[in-house]
Formats: sequence, C-alpha cells, structure tokens
Amino acid sequence: MNAPQKLHDAGQSLWLDNIHRELLTSGTLKRYIKDLAVTGLTSNPSIFEHAIAGTSDYDDALMEHTGKGLDPEKVFFEIALEDITAAADVFEPIHDGSSGVDGFVSLEVSPALADDTAGTVAEAKRLHGLAKRRNLFIKIPGTEAGLPAIEETIAAGIPVNVTLLFSLDHYLAAAEAYARGIERRIKAQLDPNVASVASVFISRWDVAVQDEVPDELKDQLGIAIGQQCYGAYRKFISSERWETLEQKGAQPQRLLFASTGTKNPERPDTYYISALAAPDTVNTMPEKTLLAFGDHGEVGGVLRDDGGDAAETLARFSAAGVDLAALGTGLQIKARDAFVQDFEKLLGVVDTKINHLHEEHGVQRPSTS
Repeated sequence: MNAPQKLHDAGQSLWLDNIHRELLTSGTLKRYIKDLAVTGLTSNPSIFEHAIAGTSDYDDALMEHTGKGLDPEKVFFEIALEDITAAADVFEPIHDGSSGVDGFVSLEVSPALADDTAGTVAEAKRLHGLAKRRNLFIKIPGTEAGLPAIEETIAAGIPVNVTLLFSLDHYLAAAEAYARGIERRIKAQLDPNVASVASVFISRWDVAVQDEVPDELKDQLGIAIGQQCYGAYRKFISSERWETLEQKGAQPQRLLFASTGTKNPERPDTYYISALAAPDTVNTMPEKTLLAFGDHGEVGGVLRDDGGDAAETLARFSAAGVDLAALGTGLQIKARDAFVQDFEKLLGVVDTKINHLHEEHGVQRPSTS
C-alpha cells in the first residue's frame, strides 16, 4: 500500500491543487484517482493562467467563446466551467459513494469581488447555476467582506470552499459563518445538508518568518498553526451547538490544509503532507507534491484532537518576537491582493492570446458586449 492510500485510510482526503485540460483528456486525473487515492480537486486563477498560457489546449475554445462577443473575463469563466464540470463528472462516483462528503471540485469567484459582499453572493449563485453540479464548491475568501457572503451562500444551499484562511481566528470566523448559514436553513425548514470546507494556508507562515527566527524554529510555524486549527475544528464539531445541527441533518464543515507544497529546499518535498495527517480533514496539494508523496512519502502518526504541542510551539515564536495576530492578518491581506493581481494577469493572458490567435488566423477580433 502506497503512502497516499495509507493517508486516505487514516481518514484524510487527498485533493489535487491543479487543473488543466490535458489532465482531463489524457486520463491522468483518473489515474491519480486510481493509483494515488485522489478524491477531489481545487483550482485558482494562477493555475488557470499557467494552463492557458503554457499550452495550445485552449486555443479553439478561446476562438469559439470570443466569437460570441464575450470579453476576456467571460471567456475565462466559460473555459473554467468547461474544465471544472468535466472534473466534477470524473469525481461524481466518489461524491455519491461518500454520501456527499468527498469528491468535490472548487471554482473561485472573481477575486475582483474581494470587497464586494453582494457581488460575491450573486457570482456564487451564477457560477453554481451554470455548472449544475452537486459536487462543486464555490471558493469565497474568508475576509471581512467574504464572511457574510459565505453565510448567505450557504443559506442559499450552495456548497462553499472558504479560502484564504490563515489564523485560528480566521478559521473560527469561517466556521461561525458556515454554522449561521446552516441555522438559517433549518429555521426556514430547508435541507441543512450543505457541504463546506475551511481552507487554512500553511507554508506561507514559514516563508514569512524564515529570516526572522532562529534555525530551530524554521519551518515549524505553519505546522503549529495547522495543529492549532485542527484542535479548534475538533472542539467545534463536538460542541453542543454543532451536535444539535448535525442531529437535524447537517454535515460538518471539514478543515482543509492548503498551501502544502514545500518551499524550503532543505526540507523534504513531502514535509507538510506527512506532518499534517489528520482524520476527517482534506489536504490539497500541488501535482508535484502529490507525485512525490506517491513515490517516497511516509505517514507516521496523525494529529491529536487537542492540537498537540501547538500552544507551546506558538509561544516560542511569540517569545522570539513574532506577532502572530498581526502576521496572520497581514498574510490574509497579502494573499487577497496577490489573488487579485493573479486574476488581472490571467485576464491579460487571455486577452493577449485571443489577439494572437485572430492575427494567426487572419480574422478580425469581434467586438465585445
């Protein structure tokens, strides 16, 4: 039994943090499901930007959708929906076999809506309605403007992947928004079984303090944050409040570990995967990390329900002068801004490639509506 299967058997879902058309058309994704225990998939604008810019796989689709008079953003979402729905169909048997707990794919709302609560809700409803897939998560950032959008989207019955969470406070706010959305559905006598994951970013913590802490603390902060959030997750889903909701048919919002590719070349390339094995959670990983874990990964113990020694480790960082609260806030803001920039870059790539293709074919680019 390989390491991914062992991790899966320990109760953690392995999701691929990547998507591109060749992954779908070549059968590679199906092979990852069979051989590497992959049970879901996440995406973001940067992933799509690399896929569209780096291959000719999307050329025909770019021409087709531009011919409808769509602008670059609309063209992108048409293409993204094609890939995402195809991936959702691949994972549908896993979704059905897990009673709707696993087998999800994720599509992000436009990062340009990061400060627009109403716009985020409207876009979440639009994308979910267009996809028509039960196993689609709409990714919404757990920011100040995103939290009420998460509650509203859950209340509308749309599954949500809460992204851009970094700190314990971020996780708890996301869990609260989810619970409120479920409570609203119960009050309205609607089905409370609406899935969600809360995505906590791990490795960026370590990158942020790499040059500010002694050697013995390097690459320890992200794991400690993950342990801390896992302890809070276990406490939340065993609370009287949540047990009441579960008795009415709700399912827990699972904790998801994101940004788990190793950034420090001095650490094993499977560093964060082995360290964050935990039942009833998800780890979404880059393709390179997944393949490395399948080749030589190891699964030791799993995280303790109480967060283990996270408190002690975090106290050592505080003693070393790291303001954890300020750093968590700053990381979320920085990530939010980076996602906006990535989205703008993506639209620039789409626009440039559309122009190039029309020049190559000797046809005039249609005007957009």
